[in-house]
Amino acid sequence: MKTLLLPPLLFLRLLVQSILLALGQIWVNKTRGLLTTLGIIIGVASVTAVVAGMNGMNAMIMENFEFFGTKKIFLWPQRPRTGPQKNADWWEIRFRPEQFEGILEHCPSVEYLTLMSRVGSMTARYKDHTAENVQVTGVEESWFKIENRPISRGRPFSYLDQRQARRVCVIPQKLQEKLYLDRDCIGQTIQLDYHTFLIIGIVEERPRAFFEGQGDRIEVFIPFQTAQSIRESWIEAMASCKSTNLAEEAKAELTFFLRKMRKVPPGESNNFGVFFMESEVAKVRSMMAMLSLVAAAIVSISLVVGGIGIMNIMLVSVSERTREIGLRKAVGAKASAILMQFLVEAVVLCLIGGLIGLGLGHLLAKLISQSAGFLAKAQVPGWATLLAVGFSTAVGIFFGMFPAVKAARLNPIEALRHE
Repeated sequence: MKTLLLPPLLFLRLLVQSILLALGQIWVNKTRGLLTTLGIIIGVASVTAVVAGMNGMNAMIMENFEFFGTKKIFLWPQRPRTGPQKNADWWEIRFRPEQFEGILEHCPSVEYLTLMSRVGSMTARYKDHTAENVQVTGVEESWFKIENRPISRGRPFSYLDQRQARRVCVIPQKLQEKLYLDRDCIGQTIQLDYHTFLIIGIVEERPRAFFEGQGDRIEVFIPFQTAQSIRESWIEAMASCKSTNLAEEAKAELTFFLRKMRKVPPGESNNFGVFFMESEVAKVRSMMAMLSLVAAAIVSISLVVGGIGIMNIMLVSVSERTREIGLRKAVGAKASAILMQFLVEAVVLCLIGGLIGLGLGHLLAKLISQSAGFLAKAQVPGWATLLAVGFSTAVGIFFGMFPAVKAARLNPIEALRHE
């Protein structure tokens, strides 16, 4: 047992001695050591900051996608690129409400579906107060579930509201404040252009995405049938699948159902569009990963430059300590011990520079997160810390090997004669 443990223990003792000698040499030449590691410090700090920034941007984009819903499927009429309807009139290929009847029964992977009719901009009035350019949209009750925007006060649209095309509306708190409505404004009426609507609910505001403008956009929601009775406008649809795992099935079911209801012959292109949010999320993830890799590779050039600086200074160190190496060899030091000493010294230099660079990178990441709103989630991931330490060690081994081998191969007699 002792025979088996002896080689590892001897190697560990040699490694500890080499580290202590390396730290002693670095301490003796502090200024030179700091300047030598400057390339490593800048390289690690740059890589860490870039990775943190890209990680923060990716997190912010993903958070916005998650909020807007990765289970959403958007449907809209469009001209096919080929076939008889290639140049069809828009009115001919528009969606009709009856084309969606029974869709949930025939599409088991779809959880909710809502028809939408964008009435357009209107002026909202309450007594002497007005709000211009209010976006009025006709939706069904399931819209609030798909968009994850619950009714905070009051109620959503009922079956009778839709069936009878009642003049009722759901408004956000922003419009409530703009028109100076009562705190409990449920039951009060407002004017949308020349139409009177009864307020039945207050819908929660949608947080603004970081890529959206800063415009003061106000929405009002009315029953879909009511919107159609006011203005027979363009119809779109939005659905949500039961889970992201069923996304492709839901998309296929909706496509098959609409082709059948819209009487699209086999072999002809769809006269409607289907857009699934999760597929775009996957593309964005892939793109951000590629951008992070490219950015990290570009700034890693400074690490290579820093490694060359380490090799240079270690060659100078070998030249300065040639007599010392000869003396150590003369009293019995093996070439492997000399190689270990200089290789460990190069690695320790790189690790010190890497750790300083890592700390600087964390500081830069914090400054980035505080200075740019869309990078508010910038932080250094754990894998980046491990990568920085590992890369610094690899640079030390790679660029320190040549000077260490040169030192180990010195002839002890010639080394002792060196002045």
